[in-house]
Amino acid sequence: MKYQRGEVGRIFVVRFEDGDDVIGGLVSLAEKENIRAGSFQLVGGMKRGRFVVGPEREELPPVPVWRTLVESHEILGFGTIFCQGTVPKVHLHGAYGKGDSVRVGCLREASEAFLVLEAVVMEIAGVTAVRELDPASGMVLLKL
Repeated sequence: MKYQRGEVGRIFVVRFEDGDDVIGGLVSLAEKENIRAGSFQLVGGMKRGRFVVGPEREELPPVPVWRTLVESHEILGFGTIFCQGTVPKVHLHGAYGKGDSVRVGCLREASEAFLVLEAVVMEIAGVTAVRELDPASGMVLLKL
């Protein structure tokens, strides 16, 4: 285990409206406000998204298993923002529910808010954590 100590910097309250790109909006906020490190919580609705529910097998590099949201779902999510070079990268895991069906996974593509989706973004000050390409996994991972 590796870790760094930081402090809470600025806090942003965000309202995504119907049709807004959630991942793109978080990246845009991080670019505009120069957020180099942060975490966020999401609550509200999504109507589109592609997310990964795990690898096919426990081997490197992992082959992702994809699922797609094609209609409105409730979402509860948590994620982080760290930069790869100068570009903010979002890592978001969420629970997506409709009726009695709940799915959990890593949202990666085609994220679209339904009606309203709220986010609270907390900047982390005083850390040098970044995202870098990990050759073994082929993924962009957190590096301390």
